[in-house]
Amino acid sequence: MRLKSNDPCWCGSGRKFKRCHKAAGAAIGAPAPAAPSAPVRPGLVSPPRPVPASIARPDYAETGIPSPAPPGIIVHPPERIERLRRAGRVARQVLDIVGAAVRPGVTTEELDAIAHEATIERGAYPSPLNYHGYPKSLCTSVNEVICHGIPDDRALEDGDIVNLDVTVFLDGVHGDNSRTYLVGDVDEESRRLVRVTEECLDRGIAVVRPGAQVRDIGRAIEDHATANGFGVVRAFVGHGIGEWFHTAPHVPHYYEPAARTQLVPGMTFTIEPMITAGEWRHDMWDDGWTAVTVDGLRTAQFEHTVLVTDDGVEILTLPE
Repeated sequence: MRLKSNDPCWCGSGRKFKRCHKAAGAAIGAPAPAAPSAPVRPGLVSPPRPVPASIARPDYAETGIPSPAPPGIIVHPPERIERLRRAGRVARQVLDIVGAAVRPGVTTEELDAIAHEATIERGAYPSPLNYHGYPKSLCTSVNEVICHGIPDDRALEDGDIVNLDVTVFLDGVHGDNSRTYLVGDVDEESRRLVRVTEECLDRGIAVVRPGAQVRDIGRAIEDHATANGFGVVRAFVGHGIGEWFHTAPHVPHYYEPAARTQLVPGMTFTIEPMITAGEWRHDMWDDGWTAVTVDGLRTAQFEHTVLVTDDGVEILTLPE
């Protein structure tokens, strides 16, 4: 049987063939996307953790309201770039410490405690804490949760995948990174989703150089995701970062022709593709933070903070 582009895909995903296994170049009979696991449900969220008075805080730490970022692109001077490098290194150290604790049975609340303590031990403030009222020091996004999952008393289960998103505020600037981790024995299709998502990040970073445009990043990411039969979330994008947590430019992870901002040396921003096994559209939980896929299929994310250099790109959140 030869399916037409607009026919329902043979795999049962509910997507059109052209948007599912045709895009991946998969023949009829190839493995279908993994079926939704039991939905993630909100758990009990404990009170925010205290930060010692000796730790320098961002302006929103007490009020929950960040000051507006200046308009336009920020080009950082050399002294600030050195501070951004330090913040990026600490953000990655904390992420690696928390990631090492991922296993079946550990709660996302316990992971938040590890992230919080590791951050303040390094003299930094956990950037998510009280940012627009966010109640925790870490974002933990499990299975179909796209981003901004709030740590709670839910224990990770064998076969889950979980994104850990760590941002720290150190020496007046932020460093931001995330990775998706496998929990125990994970099915092959979820493993493929995680692997391709990291490849998408790598491909997005590879096009960063002076003179390139922001839209080149999204094109590289979307091309690779689509070629593998996956979707790209559109509602959440990368962002400029520095003295403010979020600044211009917005960095779509799909091809957006209007994203013509030209990259110049001294710019810093995040690239953080969110790739879905099925539909790329999202729903929001009542908490106002947790975004989930509309079809309950899994999603993965990887993120680095990058610096545009005179001749290319420097990743500020690489492991040591």
